[in-house]
Order: sequence, then structure tokens, then C-alpha cells
Amino acid sequence: MTIRILPPPGPPRRLVAAQLSNSVGDGAYYVCSALYFTRVVGLSPAQIGLGLTVAWAVGSVAGVPLGALADRRGPRGTSAALAVATAASVFAFLLIRSFWAFLIAVVVYATAQCGLAASRQALLAGLVPPEQRTGVLAHLQSVLNGGLALGAALGGLALGADTERAYLAVFVLDGAGFLVCAAVLLRLPAVAPVTGRAAGEPRLAVLRDRPYVLVTLLNAVLLLRMPLLSLAIPLWIVERTHAPGWLVSALFVLNTAAVMLFQVRVARPVTDLDSARRAVRVSGLVMAVSCAVFALSALPGPAWAAAALLVVGAVLQADGEMRQSAGSWQIGFSLAPADRMGQYQGFFAAGVPVARTVGPLVLTWLLLGWGIPGWLLLGAILLAASYGMGPAVRRAGPVRQEAGQAGQARPAGAVGQPG
Repeated sequence: MTIRILPPPGPPRRLVAAQLSNSVGDGAYYVCSALYFTRVVGLSPAQIGLGLTVAWAVGSVAGVPLGALADRRGPRGTSAALAVATAASVFAFLLIRSFWAFLIAVVVYATAQCGLAASRQALLAGLVPPEQRTGVLAHLQSVLNGGLALGAALGGLALGADTERAYLAVFVLDGAGFLVCAAVLLRLPAVAPVTGRAAGEPRLAVLRDRPYVLVTLLNAVLLLRMPLLSLAIPLWIVERTHAPGWLVSALFVLNTAAVMLFQVRVARPVTDLDSARRAVRVSGLVMAVSCAVFALSALPGPAWAAAALLVVGAVLQADGEMRQSAGSWQIGFSLAPADRMGQYQGFFAAGVPVARTVGPLVLTWLLLGWGIPGWLLLGAILLAASYGMGPAVRRAGPVRQEAGQAGQARPAGAVGQPG
């Protein structure tokens, strides 16, 4: 890793260490899990798909109350506990041999993952000053991609061996990574939990915050880009273009390397709501152009021309992804009240499991079913959502900015009750 990938020493670097410790195992898990569940556990692809859909649907709902728990009990301890719960669910995969056991384990896994994401965001907000949060998140994203790439390479070795013992080793690696993550999180300074709710204040106030709900919905639409690289584009290359099949792997490596190397640089200008709105707006334009380029790759012509168009589309997609990520991080933090950061981050992050659940269905129907018009429609949808984000943020901004300025009274890294 280069100095551009690592943040300055202190809590940000420890947060990065926690991210790296579990991302390597996750990369290996993502590569091997489908084959493990089919060949070793004995599940059908339909059972795996149903279980994952149910699990991520439950996780997307559970993220809000688990984030609220982090607010009340302290995000450090909550994050560590959820990392341990994730490890336990991964280790449970080693023992299950039936669909119902798989369903229970994968629901626990997805729920703990969503809660961990929310509580870690709350922990970051308590340890890092507001003007530095997007930059630290960019470092986390860079390290995440690097860890996933390393883990995917290790998973490739397991795939090459194609034995039960190799697959089991991958799950042990992933579970151990989350235990290391928990240990690293516990070494961070404790962040004081918030005081009790005011009289008449709803338990989950974010659900009644309509401006924030609208911003979250628009962000969820923009996150439909997530299944593009892992599902839609590979199927598009194989079924609709003359490009070589190995390009699927090359485009994945290209995206991973681009985010790892350039996410920090792309996020550097994003420091407030105005710059965040601009970043999201530009990301929509870039993604719309990317969709148009991907669509052109299906036109009649030589294989090299289709491959060249796919590479250009992938470069544009990576650029749009990095801009959208930086803008959305800043928006999600800036509009969240400081005393309810966990539950707000849990709600904002629900767009990720929603994209994982709904995105594959929408994108395969839209792109493989409609072809070129489907790509153009997807680009128009992403462009409309990115331009809609500006008015939505302006509507929510004044009230949240006042709340955020008031909330800065709690210093970054404030030590209170044990987190």
C-alpha cells in the first residue's frame, strides 16, 4: 500500500486496519461461497438465492435499530460485538448441512454485517472531525478494495484445489478476520453514548425524517450500479457482445485497482454539502455516458472494437462510482444529527443490501431483456436520481447543518462510558 491509501496515524489508521482485517476474508468468501454451499452443503442455486434475498432483506431493516443501539450503548463496543457475531455466523457455515440451518446462519450474517456497517460509521463520526470524515472513508474504501482483491486471489487458490478442505479454510479465514477486526476496534478510544431520548421523541426518529428518507431513497437508486460489475456486465459480455470472455475478469481487476488507487484523490475536493451535491451530479452524468458506451458494445463489429468500448465504459463506471461514493458519504454524515448518528447511518446504508437484493433482478430484466434501450433507460434513471439529489439535499440541509453544528460540541474521540 502507498501513503495515499493509508490515512494519518491514530484512530483513522486503526479503522483502516479493522477494515483490512475482515476484507481479505470477505474477498475469499465472495469467490468461494456459492460453490461451497452447492458442492459441500448440498444446496440448490434456488435455495441459495432465496436465502440470500431473505437475509439481506432482514439485514436492511435491522440496520436502523442496531445503529440506534450503537448510539445508546456506544459505537465501539457495539461494533466489536457485531464483528464477533459476524464471525460466529461464518463459523456456523462450517457445520450446516441443511437449508433451514443455512437460512438462520445467513440471516444472522447479513443482520450483523448491516449493524456493523452502521455502528462503525457512528464510531468514525465520533473519532474523526466532520471535515475529515469523507477523506477517511475514501481511505477505508481504497483499503477495502485492496483487501478484497487479495482475498479473491486466495479464494482463487481454493477454487483451483476444489476440495472441501480448501473451502473450509476460506471460511475459517473469513471468520478469523472478523475476530481480528473486533480486537482492533476495541483498541480505539471509546466514544461516549448519547443521553436518553427527549420526552415525546420517537425511538427511531430517522423513519419520520422525510427529507432524509428522500435522500436515502435517491441514494439507493444510485446504488443500482453495484450489481453491474459482478452480474450484469459479465452476462452482457457473454450473451450480447463479441468480446472475449476473459474480459470479465479484466474489467473486475480494472475497477478494483482504480478504486484502490484513486478513491482518495477523487474524494479530496468533497468537504461540504455543496461539493457533495456537485460530485453526485457529475457522477450521474458520467454513469449515463458509461451506460451509453456499454450499450454500443453490442453493435455489430469486430471483437476488438467491442472490447475497447467495454474498457472505456468500465473506466467511466469506476470514475462515476468513486464520485458518487464520495458525495454520498458526505451527504449521509452531514444530514445526520450528531446524537443519532448510528440509526441514521443504519438507515442510509440500507441502500446497499437493497441494491444487492433488488439490483440483480432489475438489471438482468432491464439490460438482458431490453438490450441497448435498457442501457439507455438505466443511464437516464441514474442521471435523474443524481440531479434529484441536489434539491433533496437543499431541502434537508439547513435544519441538519444547524443540528450538526450543535452536535460538534461532542469532540471527536470523546471518552465516555465504555463503547
